[in-house]
Amino acid sequence: MEKIKTLALEARKTALPRSRLAEGCDYLLKRWKQLTCFLQYGQLELSTKSGRKRNPPHSAWPQELAHLGCQGAGPRIAAIISVIETCRRLEIPPRNYLGAILPGLADFPAKRVVELAPLAWVQTRH
Repeated sequence: MEKIKTLALEARKTALPRSRLAEGCDYLLKRWKQLTCFLQYGQLELSTKSGRKRNPPHSAWPQELAHLGCQGAGPRIAAIISVIETCRRLEIPPRNYLGAILPGLADFPAKRVVELAPLAWVQTRH
């Protein structure tokens, strides 16, 4: 991957500013962090359109929710929303998922918590 990045940087230096090569290099380099994250965690979607699929999160979850409770509530609410939206994207009924994992959560080893992610959970069910 580093070789690809180096080649893109070199090609960008010699490409005409508005050429397709320059546009391609700019696109790749601008999204480099997302690409490398995708390669590290293959369950992530590579598409740049995934956030625009049916019901965008902001339409279902008012931004006012980020200020409920206390000042530190925002990140916790965002985590809950993320889990629910992931369930919806994977077509898992959130109620079934939460009903299955929450009862045993207190006794579940922290080192294995990744096994409780919606994608991992659904894969163990099939």
